Amino acid sequence: MSSNRRKFLGQSLASVAGIAATTMIPNHIFGHNLHNTSRPEEIILPPNKPSRIKESIRFSVIGLNHGHIYGMVDALLTGGGSLVAVYAREPELLQQFTKRYPKVKIAKSENEIIEDNSIQLVASAAIPVERAPIGIRVMKSGKDFMADKPGILTLEQLDEVKKVQRETQRIYSIMYSERLGNPASIKAGELVSAGAIGKVVQTIGLGPHRMRPESRPDWFFDPNKAGGILCDIGSHQCDQFLFYTNSKQADVNFSQIGNFNNTHNPEYQDFGDMSVRSSHATGYIRIDWFTPEGLGTWGDGRTFILGTEGYIEMRKYIDIAGREGGNHLFLVNQKETKYYDCSNIYMPYGEQLVNDVVHRTETAMTQEHCFLATELALTGQNMAHKINV
Repeated sequence: MSSNRRKFLGQSLASVAGIAATTMIPNHIFGHNLHNTSRPEEIILPPNKPSRIKESIRFSVIGLNHGHIYGMVDALLTGGGSLVAVYAREPELLQQFTKRYPKVKIAKSENEIIEDNSIQLVASAAIPVERAPIGIRVMKSGKDFMADKPGILTLEQLDEVKKVQRETQRIYSIMYSERLGNPASIKAGELVSAGAIGKVVQTIGLGPHRMRPESRPDWFFDPNKAGGILCDIGSHQCDQFLFYTNSKQADVNFSQIGNFNNTHNPEYQDFGDMSVRSSHATGYIRIDWFTPEGLGTWGDGRTFILGTEGYIEMRKYIDIAGREGGNHLFLVNQKETKYYDCSNIYMPYGEQLVNDVVHRTETAMTQEHCFLATELALTGQNMAHKINV
């Protein structure tokens, strides 16, 4: 016992002596500066909305089956559009829409809108499987088309849409709102374009969503009507990969889908992931319907952009570390670490699309990019390995 006690005291004294000695050694010897946890510089970006919108168009709406239609319409109104008419089969959806936009005319049929030559663009958030056929009819009537995602549900639909678009030279635009409708995503694009993180080599897109079955219509659970999880919300992430890496071509490395917690709907998919690559960059995508009720919003969506000289992280809808609201962006590069509150950033997609309709340009999104993002999502969906649970 006395031997063990002497051994313990000897070790303790040696430890104390060691601690005392280290206090006399400069901090940099231990790499102290490599673990600096000081808070980054915080920047609240000011509003940057243009003082005057230059162009205007007349547009109408066909199909109100997804709530994204309100963001689409608001983007067009903010960008110079004038809402003319709306058509939908569901009286309850029309009632909600006209309550928000009381001056809109209710059309008696889809054809009433398609045959109105004064209308320049039609927007649609119809049941997803119906969007491409509506868009084809719209383009054949000489109008441009703006679809909610997924804007195209099958590769066969994609081929037909491409064919009609080439023949008519009309615009077929899909609003990938997780980029085009998010202020932090807009700022990230500006920083990447300015070279803030060097050459982008990889993106990671995480798109969790909350599942509340009672709030979803029956078509939502049918992949033949809504598309699978990679076709649907995966298209957001495919769009972001192409945009931030400036990729004009890309392929799918692998993809997986699973139904882990909704087995009462056997065909439904509540999880999916996939890997994509271009000639100079790679991307990883994970999407799911597992947002817990304890989170203060519908999903903790995040995007990571890795460059040769730094990286960007976006916490788009919530910062669980405690900052209020959404639209959070973090930048780390060779010079600095910064946090940007992007809440006031102007989102130019609506204005750009209006200008494209007037001037026949491609400033909102090139047609090639629009179709390629959808093609990646559809390819990932079709080749996905099904995880059996």
